[in-house]
Amino acid sequence: MRSRRAVRSTRLVLAAAAVTALTATATACGPEDTTDAGASSASTAGSGGSGGNGGSEGSAKDDSSNGSGSGSNSGNGSGKTDSGTGGSGGGDKKDGYGQSCGTNDVSFTLTSKSQAGGYYLVTAKAKSGITCYLDVNTPSVSFGSGAEGVASPVGQGGEDPIKLSGSAVAYTGINPKSTDTDGGAEFESVIIALTEDDSNPAELKLPEPATVDKPIVTNWSTNSAETVPVIP
Repeated sequence: MRSRRAVRSTRLVLAAAAVTALTATATACGPEDTTDAGASSASTAGSGGSGGNGGSEGSAKDDSSNGSGSGSNSGNGSGKTDSGTGGSGGGDKKDGYGQSCGTNDVSFTLTSKSQAGGYYLVTAKAKSGITCYLDVNTPSVSFGSGAEGVASPVGQGGEDPIKLSGSAVAYTGINPKSTDTDGGAEFESVIIALTEDDSNPAELKLPEPATVDKPIVTNWSTNSAETVPVIP
């Protein structure tokens, strides 16, 4: 009996010692585990903080991008404003206003006159809604396409430039034959342009066929009396 009790007492003592040892181990490991967990949390928090900084950098980049975009828009807006100002600086011109007259901007009327041996009075008037200027004082006039049918300017009259608008008109006189000979070629129309390089000349029908030989033409004038062509 004593032997069994001794053995049992010994087992109890060993078990108690084991429990004590386990408790001590758990107690010893607890702080280390807590420290590791704290370190892990701190590391995670640090990573999160780094992510937050990344977010701030991203925000800064976005702000920078927005700033750049704003600068670009401002530049473009300024360009448009300057362009608009340039248009205003040009005198607020509208289409068909304040320009040099092209032949297609003007309507012509041809009338046969008996003075000075006979000539044609041509009246020029701006078409409806157009205001323009006769910058070239002498019109380009010819009968047919040959050089012999080109009218020579005689330098009579002349106002430079002449403004055509509304009811305002300008006159020029054309004498188809400035010679006293019987020669010449007959034409049924005359071609007139406001400049030599005008690509849209006007062809005016004559009241009757005219004999043409060394034709002449006066300058534009607002006074029809100044446009009676005189042979130089």
